[in-house]
Amino acid sequence: MASVTTAANSDSGGRAGVAAASYSSDTDNGMAAAAESIESIRESYAENGYYILPEALTPKEVEELRAETTAICRGERGDVDGFEPNVAGESEEDVLRRYLCVHFPHKISETMLDYLGHRQIADVLTQVIGPNVKCMQSMLFIKAAGKPGQAWHQDEFSIPTRDRTLTGAWIALDDATVENGCLWVIPGSHKRCIIWPQHYHEDPRFDCAGEAYGFPYSDEDSIPVEVRAGSIVFFNGYLLHRSFPNRAQSGYRRVLVNHYMSAESLLPWRGPKEGEHMAVADYRDIVMIAGEDPYPWKEYEELAAPQVRPTLEGGCETWRRGRKREILPFFKDGFRPGDAPEDDD
Repeated sequence: MASVTTAANSDSGGRAGVAAASYSSDTDNGMAAAAESIESIRESYAENGYYILPEALTPKEVEELRAETTAICRGERGDVDGFEPNVAGESEEDVLRRYLCVHFPHKISETMLDYLGHRQIADVLTQVIGPNVKCMQSMLFIKAAGKPGQAWHQDEFSIPTRDRTLTGAWIALDDATVENGCLWVIPGSHKRCIIWPQHYHEDPRFDCAGEAYGFPYSDEDSIPVEVRAGSIVFFNGYLLHRSFPNRAQSGYRRVLVNHYMSAESLLPWRGPKEGEHMAVADYRDIVMIAGEDPYPWKEYEELAAPQVRPTLEGGCETWRRGRKREILPFFKDGFRPGDAPEDDD
C-alpha cells in the first residue's frame, strides 16, 4: 500500500516537514510504457509537448482515489476554504456536484499526498525533467455533468519556473472523452517558449480563470486527448491547452492534476521575503518526489491551503476582486505567488 517518506525539519513543523513522497503499488506491473524506449518518450514529449501513459494506475488505485475524492468533498479530511455545510442524508452525487475543483488536496489527504510520487509518475518525470523532481501543487477536479471547462492557457503563466521544466501530470479517474470534457491541446505549441498574455472572458463554456490570447494558432490546430481511467497525460508548462464543459447526461470527469519541476530550479511563486532579492526568491512549500533536494539547507514552509475553485454559477466577480489584478491561489499568510492566476484544467 501507500507509503510516505518524510524528512521533518524541526523548525518548519506540520505538513511543511514533508520532504519526499513515494508510492508503492500492491501489484508490480512495471512501467506501463516499458515497451517504449526511454528515448522515444523523451522525443515524443519534446516534439509534441505532451506524453500519454495509458492506464498507468490499476483499477484498484483509481477506485481508491475516487473514494478519497468523495471523502474530501464530504469534509472528512479537514477544512477547505469555500466548502458548504454538509446536509444530513445527502447522496454521493449531491456532494460531488457541489464542487468543480479543490486546490491543494494533498494538504489534507494522506492519500493524495502519497500519489504525488506514484512510481509511474516518477518514472516518466525523471526522464523528461531530470533526476531531482519536486512538486508544488495538486488540484482535484470533479467536473460533474453540466460543469464548465477552462479556456486556453499555459501552466507556466501561473507557475514561473526558472528553467522551463514545469510539467503537469493529469491523472484520469474517469474515462475522459470529448463528451464529458477531456483535455484539448495544441501539439507543438510549447516550442516557442513564449508565455502568452491572458485576459478575463465572458464565455459561458469556461470557468472563472483567464484566457490566453495573441498566440499564432487557431482552434483548428488543437486535438482532443481522450484517455481511459487510470491513464496519465504529462504535458509541458508552455503547452496551450483547454477543456470544454461536461456535456454528458450524468457522471463526472474526475481528474487529479499535479504540477512538478526540476528541483534545481528556484520557484519565484511569491514575492521575496523581507530583505530578500527577487532573483533568489524560492517557494519552499514543496514535496520531493524523486532524487535529492539540491538546497538541503533551506527550510520547508507551510504556505498553501486547500480551497474551492468557483464556477461560473455565481462568484467569479467576487473571486476576481478578492485577488486584485489576477486570479490567485489562497495562501495562509496572505502572500500570493507571482501576480498570476493559479493554473487549472
